[in-house]
Amino acid sequence: MNDSSVTHSMTQASSPSQWFLYLLRCQDGSLYGGISTAPERRCHEHNKIQRRASRYVWARRPAILVWQQPVADKSTALKLEYRLKRLPKTKKEQLLTQPDGWQQLLPALTGASAPSVALTAE
Repeated sequence: MNDSSVTHSMTQASSPSQWFLYLLRCQDGSLYGGISTAPERRCHEHNKIQRRASRYVWARRPAILVWQQPVADKSTALKLEYRLKRLPKTKKEQLLTQPDGWQQLLPALTGASAPSVALTAE
């Protein structure tokens, strides 16, 4: 991705209140999860701007955005990010192949006890 396409995608922002859960695939094949109002911009920051990058991704550059999911609000995004970061890599990989798999993270937000996430191959 060249800088002009990154700049172009950064200007195509959704509304400031729209939050996303996202996954980046790092050069070593690992997956990094996070939240942002602009996942494409955030990916660019992880790759190009050290002071804005996570130490994890900066050490494993380049990273590419492989998955993003809009969520209701920042509070929900933060709770889902916590659950996402706790998933093993195999479960994160399933999110990439099962479009509705991320909803398995939601039951923990309803006030019920936190069940284990049961993403399965179908």
